[in-house]
Amino acid sequence: MERDLDGEAGERDRAAPGPADTIDSEEPAAGTLAEALVGVEIPAGLGSRFETLARVMAKLRSPGGCPWDLEQTPEKLSRHLLEEAYETVDAIDTEDWEHVAEELGDLLLQIVFQSQIAEELDRFDLGVVVDGITEKLERRHPHIFGQTQVSTAEQVTVNWERIKREQEGKETRMSFPPGLPSMMAAAKVQGQAAAEGFDWTAADGVMEKLDEEIAELDAATGSGRIEELADILEVVLAIAASEGTGAAELEAVRRRKADARGGFHEGAWLVSTQD
Repeated sequence: MERDLDGEAGERDRAAPGPADTIDSEEPAAGTLAEALVGVEIPAGLGSRFETLARVMAKLRSPGGCPWDLEQTPEKLSRHLLEEAYETVDAIDTEDWEHVAEELGDLLLQIVFQSQIAEELDRFDLGVVVDGITEKLERRHPHIFGQTQVSTAEQVTVNWERIKREQEGKETRMSFPPGLPSMMAAAKVQGQAAAEGFDWTAADGVMEKLDEEIAELDAATGSGRIEELADILEVVLAIAASEGTGAAELEAVRRRKADARGGFHEGAWLVSTQD
């Protein structure tokens, strides 16, 4: 697959803001994405800087390039993608913004790296990745790039999920990636159920529900205790959601508290009796 290394702009490149901060080409056609983006500012030189990153990655993977980079495969890199995502979340949680910028760069590297390997295997290239997400954002924001009228964030979410289901041909949104950690998967399904109108926490007092499930756990025996623990987890995730907190944030707080107590040792979590 031949790559354009001379900086020739494709149709979408000409339609999107570039290094000059705003679109300054000929007048865009009415109703197009280019027209909607007129006057939108981005950091100066961003296009050329992103292109330099892509070129650096291509150089590392070229004949005579870095031995380690040349040995990598999509499968080998997948764990790094997860690690960098978690490290980014941790940096955001600690509000270390210089570190956030660094971790976001590491995360971006994984995207560029995977795309470079895919290009070499004639699967897709970085341009396809960028075009794909740009088109998705345009398609799923008809209230910005179309004629749809919305007034709340909740309406935006409803439209996003509807458009997603229509595009993917799914009748229900009750789904999650198979590799998603179990707690995050449970929270995602619960959030999807609430969006569909199955939010039992809105009708019942969620704290009263927690007390009820704990009482049922006390009375349960054998395998029934596992079922009650699952019910308690569901309620806890519901409480977290009502507080604007997700499963990943809960896990991050738990890790930080355990580290502060000295409760993490040789890969095992130690129970602390202190708050």
